[in-house]
Amino acid sequence: MTMNIYANYKKHETTLAGRPLVVETGKFAGLANGSCVVRYGDTTILATATASEKPRDGIDFFPLSVDFEEKLYSVGKIPGSWARREGRPSEKAILASRVIDRPIRPLFPKDMRNDVVIDILVLSVDPDCSPEIAGMIGASIAISISDIPWNGPIGGVSLGYVDGKYVINPTAEEREKSEMAVTIAATKEKIVMIEAGANEIPDDVMLKGIIYAHGIIKELVDFIQGIKDEIGKPKFEYPSFAVNEEIYEAVKAYCYDAMKLALNHDDKDVRDAAISEVVKDVNEHFAETYPDEGAALAEALYKTQKYIVRKELYEEHKRVDGRGLEEIRPLYAEAGVIPRVHGSGLFSRGQTQVLTIATLGSLKDSQTLDSIDEEATKRYMHHYNMPGYSTGEAKAVRSAGRREIGHGALAERSLEPVLPSVEEFPYAIRLVSEVLSSNGSTSQGSVCGSTLALMDAGVPIKRPVAGISCGLITGEDGGWLTMVDIQGLEDFFGDMDFKVAGTMNGITSIQVDIKVDGLTYEIIEKAFEQTRKGREHIINDILLKAIPAPRPELSKYAPKIITYNIPSDKISEVIGKQGKVIQKITADTGAQIDIEEDGGYGHCYISYTDPQSGKNALNIIKTIVDGPEEGTIFLAKVTKIIPIGAFVEFVPGKEGLVHISQLDEKRVAKVEDVVSVGDEIWVKYMGTDNMGRTNFSRKAALADRGL
Repeated sequence: MTMNIYANYKKHETTLAGRPLVVETGKFAGLANGSCVVRYGDTTILATATASEKPRDGIDFFPLSVDFEEKLYSVGKIPGSWARREGRPSEKAILASRVIDRPIRPLFPKDMRNDVVIDILVLSVDPDCSPEIAGMIGASIAISISDIPWNGPIGGVSLGYVDGKYVINPTAEEREKSEMAVTIAATKEKIVMIEAGANEIPDDVMLKGIIYAHGIIKELVDFIQGIKDEIGKPKFEYPSFAVNEEIYEAVKAYCYDAMKLALNHDDKDVRDAAISEVVKDVNEHFAETYPDEGAALAEALYKTQKYIVRKELYEEHKRVDGRGLEEIRPLYAEAGVIPRVHGSGLFSRGQTQVLTIATLGSLKDSQTLDSIDEEATKRYMHHYNMPGYSTGEAKAVRSAGRREIGHGALAERSLEPVLPSVEEFPYAIRLVSEVLSSNGSTSQGSVCGSTLALMDAGVPIKRPVAGISCGLITGEDGGWLTMVDIQGLEDFFGDMDFKVAGTMNGITSIQVDIKVDGLTYEIIEKAFEQTRKGREHIINDILLKAIPAPRPELSKYAPKIITYNIPSDKISEVIGKQGKVIQKITADTGAQIDIEEDGGYGHCYISYTDPQSGKNALNIIKTIVDGPEEGTIFLAKVTKIIPIGAFVEFVPGKEGLVHISQLDEKRVAKVEDVVSVGDEIWVKYMGTDNMGRTNFSRKAALADRGL
């Protein structure tokens, strides 16, 4: 008897942005709680959702993991590593994981402690159909049809802006022309995630685009809901880890006034110390009443703090540090704070403090990428570090985690639109933001510090960029309020961290994290208004007063770069067989040389720290390309001896003849009497003879040099 193992196979089809979207279920990864294959164009991903049978012991959070797995076979590549297999996730894969994580996380039950793992396996990539968008859709479907409790579905699209028109899921060609790259996720009712990079886009253009994209997402959510209604499993029951209401009410009644007083300090250290005293008192007071409920007491204390902060904000519009809802903490900015580095900037907002260092290098220092998209190198890199001491923790330094990578990428995205082009400024640029003290919105602090560092380094940015965040508190009555420049406690206990960076002209980046079921258009519009006012204040009153314009000259410690265009038919001569010529120029002069071919020319970038080495390298390259200038003197190497003279290499890869009559003022009987192979001799270029040979004179060179 033959059994059809794919009896539950289903195929669901729709179109998205004019391209086919096909979802297959019941055929792949059948042991996962939920799984599907999503085919968008020729992009194919496998999405799986798996949950543990029992909750994890000893934790006070919902343990969700989202992994976006880039496989290089998806784009027909073999990994470049020694093992020829994928290693740790690339930065792009980590960022894709975060983009998918953020919209789905708030929709899981907050009292569940079962491990949930969402895995997105990229099987093939069509450059016109984003695997991140396919992955987000696949994750939503896999969770929706599984038995894992979740308040979805969601849908997601990318949004471009080309020639004044919004474009959903732009193709590779459209992405090159687009003025913004926005990823938006939403339920049918509300926006649940925004991630954006933009070329100084006005607030109203961005808001209208988000609303337009939501209209498309609503249709996508209906499609996913139809799949769920047809084949979705009943959701499993789980043991709730909600706070014990009896203990919570007892703790709140006992410590409410003391905790309220402890929370109302503008200094984080003082506030933390005061809260610790209240916590100690509560634990001692309830030690006999609840002897084995340490975890429950901790949860009750946390919930009490959250209740107080939210109540005072929502009902009294009172913040823990006494500020108004639209008031920014004290600001400080300084450029050029560290000697010898190429550029530096220090930015403080309250007790958040970030130091950014700028380093300039040749284009050879650009980062090489081994990923599934078409970007092979990255000229501008931004790295973000947040050590334990920044939050007062005794924590050893570790390699960058997902949070650090995400914050670095956000700052990078914020500043990229104002950087000069390679043609204007042919440098690789690395920024490193060191968080020295953290009390909210360090990523946006790093944007401000980075503007200072770039200007201090003499990078001719178009305009300064500043970043700031906006928070949200929602009430049980359905109302809401927002506040600008949230500090750590307001982020921790609030409902939203809405980060926006931009110039005086418009938005360059957005990143939105929420803890509620979504944002209305009105909330987003208010957040745009508050963050715009905040960044304009920071730019005009703080950053430009610290440094009004980019330095007119680069640091003396930074490399200098000469640009020289080479005709395409001469590039091979400058590079030489197996790169030997260009390597020798580098070895002889100490200058670094990069050549990029474009439009019939090779753009040659000569990087140097010693001006003479740069001049020497340029002269050698000009000589290779244009031939030597008559009368020029070279220190040349004898490469071959023949009866009538000696051949010399006057620049790498180029030789000429010194006739025996031009070797010395005296008559020379044998060439070997004057020079040997390998000798370095001074020669003067005398032009070409009637046979087109390049002729040199040692005799004339010695006379000119007075030897």
